[in-house]
Amino acid sequence: MSAFVIDASIAAAWLLPDERSVVADLAFDRLRNEGAIAPALFGFEIRELIVSNECRGRPSPSQAAEAGGALHDLSIALGPIPLDDTPLFALARKYRLTIYDAAYLALAIAERTPLATLDGALIAAARAEGVGSVGYSAA
Repeated sequence: MSAFVIDASIAAAWLLPDERSVVADLAFDRLRNEGAIAPALFGFEIRELIVSNECRGRPSPSQAAEAGGALHDLSIALGPIPLDDTPLFALARKYRLTIYDAAYLALAIAERTPLATLDGALIAAARAEGVGSVGYSAA
């Protein structure tokens, strides 16, 4: 079992220097010591993040390649693709989340582990579902 579920907003703070975050730094420290898990879509979200931000000049193509390589070296396991979409749709509808965000929350629920995210709506949904959030108090 991994220490926590990590979402793309945390990795964005690592990859894009102008998006630094104390919570992302805390997640990075935990990741190095404990490992993390993400839904299978994580790698695609990161690639999209890099490409869309590269078009804006942040990061440069060489920085993007370096960051992508560094991300591959981290201890992030990918969870299985759910065979039953019902929990994803239920969470997305209940909390008005994208299906992508619902996938992170569903994985955290299934793994019974906290969620590391910078997304306020996802943090609120996690709290409502009794899922802890890395770097945020329970209140």
